[in-house]
This record gives sequence, C-alpha cells and structure tokens, in this order.
Amino acid sequence: MSVQSRSGSIVVALLLSACNVEVAQDRNASATATPQAPVAQAGWTSKTTDQLRTAIDGRAAHGLDHVDFGPPPADDRQRTEQALRYAAALAQGATDPTKLYDIYTVPRPHPDLKAGLAAALHNGDLAGWLNGLAPQDANYARLSAAYLKRRQPAPESTPDIAVTDQPVKPGANDPRIPAVAHELVVLGYLDGAPPSGSIYAPPLVDAVRRMQADYGMKPDGIIGAEALAILNMSDADRARAIAVAMERLRWLDRNPPKTRIDVNLAAARLTYWRDGAIVDSRKVVVGEPDRETPQLGSPVFRLVANPTWTVPRSIQQKEIAGKGQGYLRANNMVWKDGWIVQQPGPKNSLGLVKFDMLNDQAIYLHDTPAKALFGMVQRQRSHGCVRVDDALGFAEMIATDEGVLDAWHQARATGKETFVKLPRQIPVRMLYQTVLFGDDGEPIVRNDPYGWDDRVGAALGFKAGKALRVQKGAADIGP
Repeated sequence: MSVQSRSGSIVVALLLSACNVEVAQDRNASATATPQAPVAQAGWTSKTTDQLRTAIDGRAAHGLDHVDFGPPPADDRQRTEQALRYAAALAQGATDPTKLYDIYTVPRPHPDLKAGLAAALHNGDLAGWLNGLAPQDANYARLSAAYLKRRQPAPESTPDIAVTDQPVKPGANDPRIPAVAHELVVLGYLDGAPPSGSIYAPPLVDAVRRMQADYGMKPDGIIGAEALAILNMSDADRARAIAVAMERLRWLDRNPPKTRIDVNLAAARLTYWRDGAIVDSRKVVVGEPDRETPQLGSPVFRLVANPTWTVPRSIQQKEIAGKGQGYLRANNMVWKDGWIVQQPGPKNSLGLVKFDMLNDQAIYLHDTPAKALFGMVQRQRSHGCVRVDDALGFAEMIATDEGVLDAWHQARATGKETFVKLPRQIPVRMLYQTVLFGDDGEPIVRNDPYGWDDRVGAALGFKAGKALRVQKGAADIGP
C-alpha cells in the first residue's frame, strides 16, 4: 500500500498559498496532534468536509477516541490543518516514539501527506485516502475490533475474578478457580487447556508460585490481593493495552524488509522472516527492568565464532570488583589493556556465537551458558543484550541461508574468536508488543514487563493503568 499520491499540477494548484502549520504531533499527555509540513488551503467541498467529520467521529476504530483533533473547523484552512493532523496520526502514529523513549531507531513511515491530501481532495475521495493510511494487515483489523468491543464496558461489569477478603489456598474449592486457570494460560504460566473444576490443584499452585516469584512476591501459592491484581485485568485495562498496540503498529514502516529478524521485548521472543515468510521462532532473554533492551532498528552484519567478551565498566565495577584473581581464573577472565576480557570457551558469557550488530548502544544477539533462563516465563533477565535459545542452531540456519555455512564451520573449528561476514546484512527490529494473538487469531493482552505501555497510553489520553513489573535482578553477570 502506498500512502503517497500523484503530485504535479494538481498539488501545485492546491498548495500555492502555503501557511506555516506543522503536522508533527503534539507529544503532551493530551495527545493533541498537529501537522508536519507547510500546507495551504485546499479545494474543499461539502462532500469531502462530511468525509472528514465522519472519519474523525469514527476514530475509535483506531483506538484514538481519547485524542483531541480540535473542534469542528470553520473554514477550508482549518479543515486542511485538521485533515493533516488526523492523517499523520493514522500514517505515523499520534505520538512520537523518539520523544517517548530515550532510544527508538526502528524504521518509521514517512509519507508525503500534503501530496496525498491534495490528490484526495481533487478526486473527492478523502475517506478512501484516510482509510488507507493506517496499517492494512489482519492483525490491525483484529485489534480494532477487539478495542471497539472493550472500550466501553457495561456499568455493571465486574472483574473477571472477584476480590474477597479470603485468599485462595492450595487444595481449596473455590468458584473462581476456572477464571484463575484461564488467566494463567493467557499469561503463559500454564500450558495447554486450563483444567476444569473448582479445586485449586497442584498444577495451578505451581503456576501461581512461578508467577509470584517473577513479580517479587512470596512464592507460597496463595492467591491473595497481590496475585489477583496480576490475574484480574478489566476490560478498560485490556482496551488501553490494545489501543497502545495499534499505536505501536502505526509507528512501523508498512513495508519492512522481507528477510529480517523481529524481537518482541515484551514477550521475549524472536521471529525470523525469510523472503516474506516466518521460518523460525524461538525464545530469547532480554534486558531486565531498568536495564531494558532498547527499541532498535539495527542489522546483523557478521557471525562471531568462539567470541571473547570485554566486560563493560558498569558490570566490572558493580559485580566483579573485589572478587580477586581466583574468580577471574575460574571464569577464564584476564586483564587486557585495562579491561577484563573473558576468553572463548563454554563458560564465556556470550556462549559460542555472537551475532554482531551495527548500533551505538553495543546491543547484539548472542548465545549464553545460562540455559535455564529460557525455561522461565518472564525472560527479562539480562543486562540489555539479547540471548538466543539454541543460538548455535540459529547461527547454523543463518549461515546456511546466507551461503556461508562452510566458512562458519571452519570458524567454529578454530576454537578462537573468528569472524564470518554475511554477504548481506539482516535487518533486526527490537519491538515491544504486549498484545499477542492466540491460535484463533484473537488478541491476548500479556504482561507489560517494562511498564512501557504507561507512557504511550498517557500520550493517547488514557488514564494510568496497572504498573505490574517483573522483579529486577539479573541471574548472572552476562550482557
């Protein structure tokens, strides 16, 4: 889909009297959007004016019903400004991720909205142009339908799991247990279909204990107010998360590279796309809260066999200083030019392969000797880099697909740090999506481990939601 339209004489005629109105969105908490480029009064008609009013009145379909696009315009100039504000929100997002986050380098769309509006007015089809600006994929449509369903819960609605003064203890018979089991499946703590019946049985207790441990609670398996706060998400909470998910999709380039690697930091999962199709998906471990992996667009340009690891100063000073030579020897570490360097081998914190990436944040994909972390549900456990489950298998896949398998095998056989350059760089997108899709295609709202939904939701005009974050504390010193 293209959000650009023809230019030429039509655009010139419509944009001669340019006024200095910016389409770049206002980034304050009210999320009032504003234009991004000089625009002129255009040839509006009663038909296109009605189309603009109808489009903005229906903005809830995009989760934008809390965003103020201004009062009804009184003249053509104001109509042009409002149309561009709304178009920018659909085409690029009503918020700016580079202002919401310290680091955001994922490629974004940059349509020529002035030219698009000019052509739409000339053709008398403003509605068609606006409808084509938002993402057109099936997932966005599912999010839209789910948002419209949940955004205005019935006044008599109550939480799915009633909160009472009596906690649910292991072995208890409680009518809330089926709802508890369902949420444990949604959150990933219980595999398969939830068990039937109202008995709080051992499999459910174990799942609750794992959830409690992730959130820093006492893992006693007792379902009290704190545990219910995680399990019990209201329709309003879900609607807010879905609106945020739609906004994040609007931030993204509509035509991403057909061969790429996407990492969902919220779900701690990697997806490998090859020639437009998903060919692999696997678990990863990403940065823990307060050491979050940033949202980057950054390519893998080479494989590193038997990598060394130069310990960053922050880890060196906070976690290694004072441990002595015995610790360094036990972990195959040496001093080199004033830095602690871990030598290649099975104990190396990067494991046996590193996927080198081009970015200024020293973020990359790598192997790890800490395999047990992949068995956890909340895998926000690293110092910021991305650890890949079965990283050697993934490297083998990449090397095969890129035609460097022999070179990769030779590099591994050296036992020393050896670099294998890829014939073409593979783009990587570090994304953050707290809404996933079940096997039936329906949106499932998962955890917000970094609490990053809050700032987007606030910028879209939503009230603050629950800020339930996973417990901090990296499991090891690795990156």
